[in-house]
Amino acid sequence: MDELTDTPSNKNREAVGQGIANIITGFLGGMAGCGMIGQSVINIKSGGRTRLSTLCAGVLLIVFILVLGNWVKQIPMASLVGVMFMVSIGTFNWTSLQTLHLVPRSETAVMVTTVFVTVLSRNLGLGVLVGIVLSTVFFSRQIAKVVFVDSLLSADQNYRTYSIAGQLFFLSVDQFLAAFDFSENLQRVKIDLTHAHIWDQAAVTAIDKVVLKFRRHGTEVDLVGVNAASATLLDKLAVHNKSVAVDS
Repeated sequence: MDELTDTPSNKNREAVGQGIANIITGFLGGMAGCGMIGQSVINIKSGGRTRLSTLCAGVLLIVFILVLGNWVKQIPMASLVGVMFMVSIGTFNWTSLQTLHLVPRSETAVMVTTVFVTVLSRNLGLGVLVGIVLSTVFFSRQIAKVVFVDSLLSADQNYRTYSIAGQLFFLSVDQFLAAFDFSENLQRVKIDLTHAHIWDQAAVTAIDKVVLKFRRHGTEVDLVGVNAASATLLDKLAVHNKSVAVDS
């Protein structure tokens, strides 16, 4: 809607208003609903721009349900299907078909799967849920690849600095661990996490493995540049600086 009208809106206020309405309608024996995207698009394309247009739509809907309910029931379902077909045709972005081959395959897979599940299950909520799960998985896989590890060896070849950049979590730890060379004969190693963030226990465990493995080879390890949130997680879960540290 913001794109069609080139105006900003308060998404939180809309979500709160819809949530309150859904709670109230539940006490009145009604069914919770989502934002009427199709109707909103038709409203805007018909010239509606102010709150008066949405107020009229809501008031008329209440009148149809409470006052004209018996007459509304007489409308054939086929007629309502025809109306929804026209709404779908009017709201669909047909130009997107021309650029579908340019869209990343992961996004195309999410769209096609969402439609497929919705049609087979006849449940839009289930289709959207599957789409969200797929989007989360694909996004996590992409973020996992954005981990960079640079290393610099000192002139005397006794000291190496590893600079980490990116998000460290369960999907990126393998790439993180593969960047270290534990066979080098070094006196000290510095792991610079200034441009990295630790998100979960898997990342903390990976750091423990790196530190303990270097120590087993007689190499001292310094962790530097850890931000406050990552430091809190390390203090809570890491074992490499605790007496309970064990070989892993």
